[in-house]
Amino acid sequence: MKPYVRVDDRHGFDTLIDVRSPAEFAIDHIPGALNCPVLDDEERRIVGTLYKQSGAFEARRVGGAMVAANLARHLRERLADQPASWRPMVYCWRGGLRSASMVTWLRMVGWDAQQLAGGYKSWRRHVIDLLETQAPRLPLVVICGATGSGKTRVLQALAASGEQVLDIEALARHKGSLLGALPGIAQPSQTGFETALADAIERVDLGRPLYVEGEGARIGQLNLPVPLVTRMRDSPCVEIDVPMPARLTYLLHDYAYLGDRPDWLVEQLGRLRALHGGATIETWQAMARTGDLPHLFAALAARHYDPAYARSQRRHFHRWATRTVIAADSLTPEGIAALAQRIAGHCHGWVPA
Repeated sequence: MKPYVRVDDRHGFDTLIDVRSPAEFAIDHIPGALNCPVLDDEERRIVGTLYKQSGAFEARRVGGAMVAANLARHLRERLADQPASWRPMVYCWRGGLRSASMVTWLRMVGWDAQQLAGGYKSWRRHVIDLLETQAPRLPLVVICGATGSGKTRVLQALAASGEQVLDIEALARHKGSLLGALPGIAQPSQTGFETALADAIERVDLGRPLYVEGEGARIGQLNLPVPLVTRMRDSPCVEIDVPMPARLTYLLHDYAYLGDRPDWLVEQLGRLRALHGGATIETWQAMARTGDLPHLFAALAARHYDPAYARSQRRHFHRWATRTVIAADSLTPEGIAALAQRIAGHCHGWVPA
């Protein structure tokens, strides 16, 4: 059996083991990997300091004892129930000593453990290459609509009915607008976001439509990969047209939690001062402080979001003039399910060029 495997071989293993420190793992890792660090965050810091101050021998002597202790713990605990036929793939930062140590011990036990050549860095190259080569080929159908049109719920309904969906906002953990941060939920790192996108894109059937919500080049603190943005800009659009009363009802339900975050809401509104002037912003902030979300959301839609939407769609989506418009009077669960069905019916058998 060859001692090293490639990223493309990962699906043939029972378990992927990331032996990097918890902090490294939290930033990004191969989807589905189990974190069994051979050095924790503090131990890695100590070994790194020793390497700089005392040289490689002293760092390896001290680090080796730490690695041995951690390997013994993993064998006693997290890996104790694995059968003799278990096949793990192991990786570290660049396929060096950390993963080699784990592979050596696992193979000594009798498991067919293999080391990922190039480690996490080879995975990162895989992600970048996949986004660059596959994004331009995606059969995207861009779902557009003014704020409060239920685009995210429509995507979820499409997915529930078996359609292909790329839910960028779910992967970014953000709703994509000024008020789109989710309470208590941090966004992933940029590399973690790109890994999630690549993982989703890799499984797309290029012979069927892939529905995606129209997004800008940035979502919260994250940047969408340029090849994906370019493909979205060149793809056909379906616009959901919903009257304002239904949109406002939807917004009040979907953003109800903002009523419990008046200070944060006031701070976010302050970022619009340059666009709308001090007097307008102070009025909106007063609504936020008193929890008057119906009037605040109506004002934001009419004065900020709708004008920005009208400008951005024409500017960003090259096929906007030939978009398909689908009207909906209701954004109840039943209304959204019916809307998704109409969109899927319109695009059935249609694979964008």
